[in-house]
Amino acid sequence: MSDDRHILLVSHTGRRDSIDAAVEVCDLLHAAGVTPVMPFDEYADIRRAEASVGKVDILGVDVQLEDLEIVIVLGGDGTILRAAELARGTHAPLVGVNLGHVGFLAESERDGLGETVQRALSGDYNVEERVALQVDVVVGNEVVYSSWALNEATIEKASRERMLEVVTEVDGRPLSSFGCDGVVVSTPTGSTAYSFSGGGPIVWPNVDAILMVPLSAHALFSRPIVVGPDCVLAIEVLRRTSGVGVLWCDGRRTHDLPPGARVEVRRSPEPVRVARLKDAPFTDRLVAKFQLPVAGWRGPQHDDEETGGDR
Repeated sequence: MSDDRHILLVSHTGRRDSIDAAVEVCDLLHAAGVTPVMPFDEYADIRRAEASVGKVDILGVDVQLEDLEIVIVLGGDGTILRAAELARGTHAPLVGVNLGHVGFLAESERDGLGETVQRALSGDYNVEERVALQVDVVVGNEVVYSSWALNEATIEKASRERMLEVVTEVDGRPLSSFGCDGVVVSTPTGSTAYSFSGGGPIVWPNVDAILMVPLSAHALFSRPIVVGPDCVLAIEVLRRTSGVGVLWCDGRRTHDLPPGARVEVRRSPEPVRVARLKDAPFTDRLVAKFQLPVAGWRGPQHDDEETGGDR
């Protein structure tokens, strides 16, 4: 192997266990003859923590985004979302090692770190493309802000004591207006995150769809809806709203929404690429991550003699 390979390492450098894991990954990459790539701020954090990672190339200085082969992420879902932001616009897939709590986006756990690095080095993974969202804020007839989201775009009230008055729209037709705490527009990937907390359904990641979930809506019709991937959803902040709203994309990128602002959300032409190490069903991931009770399940047994008696 040679230094012509560029593997980006993104880690949660605010935690000592993540710094230790980053040092371990760097050691494994060096042993394979590959110089790891890191964002400068994370490299500086690790150095301040008096940890040694050896020779490192700095992203944007020594190595450019388009040169990346794969991104190894150490942390929870928030760190993976940050890595997706860093790698946006490249073909490099993300592979996450969970050092957080749930870590729904992660592909392996801390005890599988060495195997994850080796499989990244050998190219032993499948790449899965996840739906992302294109998000535009329109004021008047002008797009004043554009962003994207892997999990969700959330339109929220900016003041705790006031409701946000909105009207929702699907493909250019009004659906319903109501006062609320906010509205979540989610991808299937994000259906286990904020959307789920707001009462939305879990959607399998291989389903092409977009979800819209009202948050604490004062309305007779305020159910979550699921639409096709080519639909365009819009949320308008009504002019009678007192104060302003705020848009959040993946909880990382934000923009204020004055009364009259319109947020349009559609499928992004640029998906997020995720490296998959396992072919385990999504159902198994749900059970493991949410610790769902499945005791007593015996599966589709068809012959009592094979199962040892009555079911």
